[in-house]
Amino acid sequence: MKELMSGNEAIARGIWEAGVQFASGYPGTPSTEILENVSGKYPEVTSEWAPNEKTAVEAAIGASVGGARSIATMKHVGVNVAADPIFTVAYTGVTGGLAIVSADDPSCHSSQNEQDNRYYATAANLAMLEPSNSQEAKDFVRQAMEISETYNVPVMIRMTTRVCHSKSLVETDERKEVPYVPYVKQRRYNPVPAVSYGLHADVMERFKKLEELSNDCPLNTVEWNTGDVGIVTSGVSYQYAKEVFGDAASYLKIGLTNPLPMAKIKDFSSKVKTLYVIEELEPYMENQMKAAGLSCIGKEKVPRLYELNPDILRSALLGVEPKPISHEDFGTVERPPVLCAGCPHRGIYVEMLKLKNIVFSSDIGCYALGRAKDFAFCMGSGFSAAHGMAKMFKKSGSDKRVVGIMGDSTFFHSGMTSMLECVYNNSNVLLVVMDNRITAMTGHQENPGTGYNIMGEEAPLTDIAKVAEALGVKHIKTINPLHLGDCRKALQWGLGFDEPALIITKYPCALKKFSEIDKQEFGSSVKKNYVDTETCIGCRTCVRTGCPALVYDKATKKVSIDLSQCTGCDICMQVCPTHAIRKVEG
Repeated sequence: MKELMSGNEAIARGIWEAGVQFASGYPGTPSTEILENVSGKYPEVTSEWAPNEKTAVEAAIGASVGGARSIATMKHVGVNVAADPIFTVAYTGVTGGLAIVSADDPSCHSSQNEQDNRYYATAANLAMLEPSNSQEAKDFVRQAMEISETYNVPVMIRMTTRVCHSKSLVETDERKEVPYVPYVKQRRYNPVPAVSYGLHADVMERFKKLEELSNDCPLNTVEWNTGDVGIVTSGVSYQYAKEVFGDAASYLKIGLTNPLPMAKIKDFSSKVKTLYVIEELEPYMENQMKAAGLSCIGKEKVPRLYELNPDILRSALLGVEPKPISHEDFGTVERPPVLCAGCPHRGIYVEMLKLKNIVFSSDIGCYALGRAKDFAFCMGSGFSAAHGMAKMFKKSGSDKRVVGIMGDSTFFHSGMTSMLECVYNNSNVLLVVMDNRITAMTGHQENPGTGYNIMGEEAPLTDIAKVAEALGVKHIKTINPLHLGDCRKALQWGLGFDEPALIITKYPCALKKFSEIDKQEFGSSVKKNYVDTETCIGCRTCVRTGCPALVYDKATKKVSIDLSQCTGCDICMQVCPTHAIRKVEG
């Protein structure tokens, strides 16, 4: 039976068909839908959102050591968080099959960098598979489990945005039930130095066998058409190359990309006049091929930056320039991303922007769209980066103050240790956790603060204020960010301390369906707002809050409210100097 699936849906199906018993992950575009589909469609697989990627991998390792097939999913930057256990489990090996999905994001569609995680596979000694479409995404999960168990190695499945989110037909199969391996205590799972010393030699021996597999593996295939042009490629780049060259080239499509099938590559290269290497981002295969003495054309023509596509390849390799498409052809207007209409973060930002002599250290999440932001680096850095800056401001005699910002899910991800850094080393940072009761940026995934797990079951609700108190924060205030007066007073209060203070702004995301817990705490009735045009003076004070539901008409010099977007948050009503914004009756 064939079904139309995205790459992420296909990975989820592959997890089920491969008999995987445990799956864990942290949401992050472009990987998020993998675990959502597992939890929603395949109850045979125990699936969990973990607080961060490191704990997801550690849980999957534990499940593997316990005898189950297991998998951990994350976006590419999440592998940085999880790198510690990944490098060690590559030494210890596995019991049940173990795979780690890295969803890379060329062109930074939704990421702070476009790192190429194929280098993680070589650095950490992981076997690596790279699917090029949804069918392979599904099939490669089973292959990953079999390679993992046969060669005693964790396997990285490296996806990219285009494979994750594009759809193609997938031939489905039944689930293969795999029995648990009885647990036996093993010395290799205790990697103290004396054990790790020997395990490293095992890793090297294991990779010799894996290279033999790679050279004789059906995942690495030759499509022979002509001896004039040969192309070595992998992942979605294979699809682009096929679209550009068609039958005018022969292809060595590599699915198992660590270790590379160097003997097979050398044989292929010896049969073609011109050899191209087409791969996205870094010259991962090209460098290894050139180091092996092969003459090939790669990044000197194929761009090293950003996501590839057929037009880029035609231009780079054939000199055929595409006809540019202008935004103006579609009548669209470019604009920066903004917070949603009714976003509860807007209230505290309105008051933050009034502060003077403040530097805002933000983090990764919806609040990164806020206008009160000077810098942001990675998940959890909002507080610790603020701490370092605050310490040096004080040491240098600067009177600037620093406000650190992060969301609820980020706080649980890696913000707790970041907060502890501020407390333990005592800086006068003002910490702000913007708790919108969900992991909003990636599509409303539950987290330890929402009271529910990925299956929609009730879960223990972790109280951010109590965690902060336990970490040593002495001054904590929780406010409703829709009340501007409370935001203003809280900021003044927090900046009055010469040690860490915490403001928690707590109100559900404007796009969230209120849970029963939300309804009990915040109510559920909403009345939208409208503008009395007789009273409106066109000063645009309301528009400067950044709410996209507010529309200024240049002809009439009046503001109106798009009721389809309005959530009745009342931020605009509170800033209007003439009280022209009122509640819709009825």
